[in-house]
Amino acid sequence: MKQIYINPFLLTGYESPEYFCNRKTETEKLINAFRNGRNVTLISPRRMGKTGLIHHVFNLLAGAKDTTCIYIDIYHTNSLCDFVKLFANTVMGSVDTKSQKVISKIFSFFKSIRPALVADNVSGIPKLTVDFAPSQSEESLKEIFDYLSKSGKMCLIAIDEFQQITNYGEKGIEALLRSYVQQINNVRFIFSGSQKHIMESLFTSASRPFYQSAQMLQLAEINKEEYRKFAAKLFSKAGKIINSDIFAVIYSKVNGHTWYVQMILNRLFSLANKEYDISVAEKILTEIIMENEATYQTYCKLITEKQLSLLKAIAAENTIAKPTSNIFIDKYKLGAASSIKTALTSLLDKELIFENNGNYRVYDCFFSLWLSKIKIQLMK
Repeated sequence: MKQIYINPFLLTGYESPEYFCNRKTETEKLINAFRNGRNVTLISPRRMGKTGLIHHVFNLLAGAKDTTCIYIDIYHTNSLCDFVKLFANTVMGSVDTKSQKVISKIFSFFKSIRPALVADNVSGIPKLTVDFAPSQSEESLKEIFDYLSKSGKMCLIAIDEFQQITNYGEKGIEALLRSYVQQINNVRFIFSGSQKHIMESLFTSASRPFYQSAQMLQLAEINKEEYRKFAAKLFSKAGKIINSDIFAVIYSKVNGHTWYVQMILNRLFSLANKEYDISVAEKILTEIIMENEATYQTYCKLITEKQLSLLKAIAAENTIAKPTSNIFIDKYKLGAASSIKTALTSLLDKELIFENNGNYRVYDCFFSLWLSKIKIQLMK
């Protein structure tokens, strides 16, 4: 029977080192920080590969004795209570076995938290969940840190989209978390975030509690040549060939942004072709963009005319270092500099654009390509 190959260009989740490209330097830095007692602040735009990198590090640490790795994504939390519940439900039982003796110990350990043993809806396997009164959030958080401290295990906890804590309504959240983080000796943290200006403010501003409390690590694009070798190897295993010229076009079209490169490679790999030319890659890219056209049209309707004009101008440039400069404003007839500054701030807040090392780009690479090709003249 003919072998059926699973598409190796993953778009979600983490499978194994075989399907993970490069990041050797970043991986070594994260592991070195953990083993030497340092917390890390990991910053990059979304879809650049932060989560995959974290789980790659977890995979490499999986065999370490008395080491537990825990991943928490707090993007959808809106309060300290939400955070503590998610934190508790993720951590609870993770540093112990699920034996009845251990579960009884956990039940007796907590005072404000009410643990419960329930069956998973899908697997039927018993799992621990917790509940507590919102007014006891701070007390419950303390109990979780005490539980971790007394577990006797080294823990690496990754808190993804950490900048979300700045949106909580309660006061003093940063100081509260910092007080527990700095007191626990057997737990190291990766504070991961995608909103660069907020993350940098949290960890580099002298007025903030987390000031200089973690090693800073910026995640950039994967080196083009390393990525090409990775892709060529996976295509080759399936008896397919992707030459360097094709890959160069794919990489440059989406500025090396990991998820977007993966998406195009995933779609190319799914074809019956054994070899590809530029036209095939461009056809795939066009198909992806047109599949999302209705969504892109909605984006445009949800912002002001001034914001849309600026967004189109940035897309036309692909990357712009000074979007409020007179040269850029005059080139695209954008109007008053003051209104452009306001529009720029709004687009950053809406995460339609992002800034990286002083350069501004449209966040969604496919949206950017759609904007740059639509039949609306920005320049006369």
